[in-house]
Amino acid sequence: MTIAAIPSPSSAVWELGPIPIRAYALCIVLGIAVACAVTEFRLRRRGGPPWAVLDIAVWAVPFGIVGARLYHVITSPQDYFGEGGSPADAFKIWEGGLGVWGAVAGGVLGGWIACRQLGIPLTVVADAVAPGLPLAQAVGRVGNWFNNELYGGVTTLPWGLKIHQMDPENPGHALKDQNGDPILEPDLYHPTFLYEALWNIGVAVLVLLVDRRFKLGKGRAFALYVMGYTVGRFWIELMRTDEANDIAGVRVNVYVSVLLFLGALLYFVRTRGFQEFLVPRDAPALAPVGGGSTDVSQRDVSGGAAERAAAKPSGYRVVTEEQYLRYKETGDLPPDDEPAGDSGDLLDDFADDETIERTGDVAITEDPGDDDDDAEKADGASDPGASADGDNGPAGDADPPDRAVTSKDDR
Repeated sequence: MTIAAIPSPSSAVWELGPIPIRAYALCIVLGIAVACAVTEFRLRRRGGPPWAVLDIAVWAVPFGIVGARLYHVITSPQDYFGEGGSPADAFKIWEGGLGVWGAVAGGVLGGWIACRQLGIPLTVVADAVAPGLPLAQAVGRVGNWFNNELYGGVTTLPWGLKIHQMDPENPGHALKDQNGDPILEPDLYHPTFLYEALWNIGVAVLVLLVDRRFKLGKGRAFALYVMGYTVGRFWIELMRTDEANDIAGVRVNVYVSVLLFLGALLYFVRTRGFQEFLVPRDAPALAPVGGGSTDVSQRDVSGGAAERAAAKPSGYRVVTEEQYLRYKETGDLPPDDEPAGDSGDLLDDFADDETIERTGDVAITEDPGDDDDDAEKADGASDPGASADGDNGPAGDADPPDRAVTSKDDR
């Protein structure tokens, strides 16, 4: 029994005078805006310059669109170079045909170019965009709903998708009967576009929660996104019934999903590193105003110092969260030779958490032999005849106890 028959729009294009407004394009643009907003928020919290995401998007978005179209053309060459195909149609992007794998690859290439110009490591941006990409993909899938495409097989589940027969001579519009009513397919179908949209939202939540818990760095949050997305894409791709090239009866995108999952998993497991934050390489040291206040708002930025502070840095240096917070508080850049921090390994994080729970704060261990040393020092201090050159050594030279702090439409 059908409880929810999901309707589909009979038109995906609206005419604004001579200009066609396509729902799919609007969804893509809205998805890009969502990804940019999430990335900007996360990048600023990690020390990135304000509105850097716009500089990155100028490169990443065009490269992503070109990459998405190239992937579709390469994986569906018969549509453009086969019998009845026209190579010129490969440039008609408004007729549909984009591949998410090409979009991500092209976007990464464009983002890398932008990051080099800004002096920002690509891994910092990759981790910042990781939860924004699946949200953008979820919004983009709504465009497939408008196009009446990318659905699965016939379903008898309590929910199903109504599909219109689309007019090939009038793209974006449904065929109509003699009464002028849109023609529907006779059955209900799996709304695979909806499955993927919901899955993508879940991937975004997963990345946010894991990143908050384990403070992923060095591109590992992005690798987690790739793993999460490809797992969903694998089973959803097997449900789809739209035309696609296959190998041994299995759709090409299924193989791609498996390969990308394994590659992301290998990167995630082998890569080590702390969560990365940014400080400018050449920011001026700001002198405290009267009394040595460490509050940046109370620092003297008058004259030449203010001009240098407002100048665009030549680049950014990666530091730990602790070093970044100290920089925000004091305005002093951490020295280049200051230790970077922990490795950012998840297994190490589990071990650290257990240690902290046992001690209540941090784990402090002492050398068992320190008790004897302390006793000898006490004896030496009480002996008025103890010489500076005696067995106890010069006053204050005894070693302190050793302490260790554990601190498209995709074709």
